[in-house]
Amino acid sequence: MTVGRTDTLAHARSFVDDEFEPRVRSERACRVFNVVVALAMLLVALPIMLVTALVIRLTSPGPIFYMQTRVGIDRRWNRTRAVRERRREDLGGIPFTIYKFRSMRVDAEVNGQAVWATQNDDRVTAIGKFIRKSRIDELPQLLNVIKGDMNIVGPRPERPSIFVRLREQVEGYPLRQRVRPGITGLAQISNPYDRDLDDVRRKVHFDIEYMKRQGVLEDVRIMLKTVPVMLFRIGGW
Repeated sequence: MTVGRTDTLAHARSFVDDEFEPRVRSERACRVFNVVVALAMLLVALPIMLVTALVIRLTSPGPIFYMQTRVGIDRRWNRTRAVRERRREDLGGIPFTIYKFRSMRVDAEVNGQAVWATQNDDRVTAIGKFIRKSRIDELPQLLNVIKGDMNIVGPRPERPSIFVRLREQVEGYPLRQRVRPGITGLAQISNPYDRDLDDVRRKVHFDIEYMKRQGVLEDVRIMLKTVPVMLFRIGGW
């Protein structure tokens, strides 16, 4: 999917509407689909995950897994304005702990300050470069899918401190929280890593485009397109 930079940003603004509602889908069918796919993927990926865990343990001091708080689905967005006013200072969604294989040094963030990762980040370990490029570091998030924090496909969840900034700086950013976040998504197969606010605005466009047509067939289509993204190391997922 190729969209010009200017055209994409202009198109993104046309989606910004506080009354926007994602396409209706069966929550039960969606949950069953995601759990079944996650369990199947976890079974296939288990040998890779075991080898990855061993290599991380042997090559870099620190824990094997990296756990971080992210902002999940906002289940109260469609209630009365009064309710929304009372939760103005909330995170914008249900916080949850995301699981990843650790790909950075343990001192990657000074004083716990959130810093956007860059494509050639010098905080990344030797094995971390490989597992980030191959997206192996994301595999533990299959556990998040089984727990119900995430879906396989959906908007990528952000850290609370970054989310608070972006919802003030990027029009329509909170709309992404109206569905469960995902491991991969339309934005991840269509957009590079976020480098500036224009990249985030394009991401919002792709996320809302997905939400307008979300469903099993759309999820399968994005999953299939994720494979070449992984193999050829393109996109922002």
